[in-house]
Amino acid sequence: MKRLLTATAFAALFAGSAMADTMLRLVEVITSPQRTETLKGIVGQFEAANPGTKVEIISLPWGEAFQKFATMVSAGDLPDVVEMPDTWVSLYANNNLLADLSPWLEGWEHASDLSDRAVALGAVDDKPVMLPYGFYLRAMFYNKDLLAEAGVEAVPTTLDEFHAAAEKVSALPGKAGYCMRGGPGGLNGWVMFSATMAGDNAFFDEDGNSTWSSEGWEKGLEWYVNLYKDGLAPKDSVNWGFNEIVAGFYTGQCAFLDQDPDALIAIAERMKPEQYGVTTFPKGPDGKAFPTIGYAGWSMMETSENKDLAWKLIATLEGPEGNVPWNKMTGALPALKSAENDPFYQSEAFKGWFEELGDPDVVPTIMPTYLEEFAYFKDSLAISTGQKALLGEITPQELAAQWADYLTKAQQKYLDK
Repeated sequence: MKRLLTATAFAALFAGSAMADTMLRLVEVITSPQRTETLKGIVGQFEAANPGTKVEIISLPWGEAFQKFATMVSAGDLPDVVEMPDTWVSLYANNNLLADLSPWLEGWEHASDLSDRAVALGAVDDKPVMLPYGFYLRAMFYNKDLLAEAGVEAVPTTLDEFHAAAEKVSALPGKAGYCMRGGPGGLNGWVMFSATMAGDNAFFDEDGNSTWSSEGWEKGLEWYVNLYKDGLAPKDSVNWGFNEIVAGFYTGQCAFLDQDPDALIAIAERMKPEQYGVTTFPKGPDGKAFPTIGYAGWSMMETSENKDLAWKLIATLEGPEGNVPWNKMTGALPALKSAENDPFYQSEAFKGWFEELGDPDVVPTIMPTYLEEFAYFKDSLAISTGQKALLGEITPQELAAQWADYLTKAQQKYLDK
């Protein structure tokens, strides 16, 4: 009888212990198998340092992440921590769904190691609602073998030279000049080439009117559409997303790829260093280039019932022991100042991006992510209408008018507030 009671008491104690475990939920939205495994390793460090706490990782495929996460939010199925892209942060912050991280940042030992740019970009209305883990600056990859085969002697530095080189490569059987991203995530290409052609990356004038309808930006849209119409990009690229454009480059299907450092992960695995290079985005008629710079980071949902633990998870992900290996996997330029001295970022592979950052005629372009309506524009409207323009269903001028109308209304609504 005594043994039975002891066993019963032990079982009750074990059940109570199991029930005492705290479960946090973390949503990853820029997903790949390698990234998820790295994330699991960092989360494992957090769990080991916080006994009794478990983290459920929910990985959403990037091409569907915006819609899937919006569905979770609508259903009230909110996580504690979410990987927050720059284009989403205003949408969720303006709807009071993201927690102000100020109380925890004030006492965080690594707060001073965050770059000024990271602190500024993670704030909405002067409140830090997201901690960027790194930055994605676009530069131009080029395939040295394809350029040599096409007779291109020098790496293009201007849009005219880029177009001429793309024509020569596209004359080779089964090859194309440019890996165009016409599908998910394709807005960056439209913005960079249009702004560079226009010589200005301002999205709005002083009255809040979108510059998409201006002569320069409209001319840039037409230039970009003609790249596709003239056969300088693969026909299928009208639907390509990130994985397709990167594969198109490392398989030698096309010679140029504008991407940020995360493309290095797949390219470096499949190409020898002497087969490719990374250079500054080509400059426009005014001698300037406007590559986009994006970022993503970690946010805490306001509805979390375990905010102190959720912060500890963010601190683990953002601190040196988590942030440095995470950025090495994602290929992002580091948000921590100390990480820039890591030998990994001194390698030849990153030289093109750091040269671009140091060029006074290259102006990184930040998307107007402060607009609540921008997430839908980027991840839905711009894709469908951009594809129509590439396929000739609407003219570049009609595309410019549609985009200008949508963004002007969003900007003037923001200014009215």
